[in-house]
Amino acid sequence: MKAMLFAAGLGSRLAPFTNDHPKALAMVNGKTLLERNILYLQQFGITEVIVNVHHFADQIIAAIAANNGWGSTITISDESAEVLETGGGLKKAAWYFANEPFFVVMNVDILTDLDVNAMIALHLQTKPLATLAVTQRTTSRYFLFDTNGLLCGWRNTQTGQEKPADLATSCANYSQLTQWAFSGIHVIDSAVFSKMEQTGKFSMVDVYLHLMQANAINKFDHSKGKLIDVGKPESIAQAAAIFS
Repeated sequence: MKAMLFAAGLGSRLAPFTNDHPKALAMVNGKTLLERNILYLQQFGITEVIVNVHHFADQIIAAIAANNGWGSTITISDESAEVLETGGGLKKAAWYFANEPFFVVMNVDILTDLDVNAMIALHLQTKPLATLAVTQRTTSRYFLFDTNGLLCGWRNTQTGQEKPADLATSCANYSQLTQWAFSGIHVIDSAVFSKMEQTGKFSMVDVYLHLMQANAINKFDHSKGKLIDVGKPESIAQAAAIFS
């Protein structure tokens, strides 16, 4: 099985570090986020990983070469010309998953103890187009799932925006939808590539919100585990206290 790490983002929230470095190379207890997630995926037998790069791409490429991929075979998806966001970045890397029935995707700035094998087992049992890792934590943007665990929409609680825009009237069980915070980890069926209609720069959130109308997109709840988004300078210290 193969995986993709999204590492192309500017990481502006992590400034001033990201003024001169990519967020993937931010250090937590002496190890970069990139190294930590390569080693994390190895725990589940995933040793073939494609990493997309844009911001200070040369530093990421050099770190991978200097450390021999930390024991994994790492392929680079070069987005130096233009960062493509999560959807565009995944679509650009579609060739890498040509012979895979499904694969794992995660953000490089997420640290977690989520059991990927358990998430894959649920995905294989329920056979959706994608399974999304979620928790019941507080944030401002949520995926909305129905009582069967199927994705039905998205909400920004700060602005009140919902997607699709007519969700309140088009969803028969609107009042029963529950909010779940996305953890940035996906198990995705390779059939997704033939269904993506967007081109260029676009988000996987928009892909899911479009495809959920005709395809099952499930959730995997790991609320009882550890999770931290290492997106701000103060989160480095928080992560260091959680992950040795």
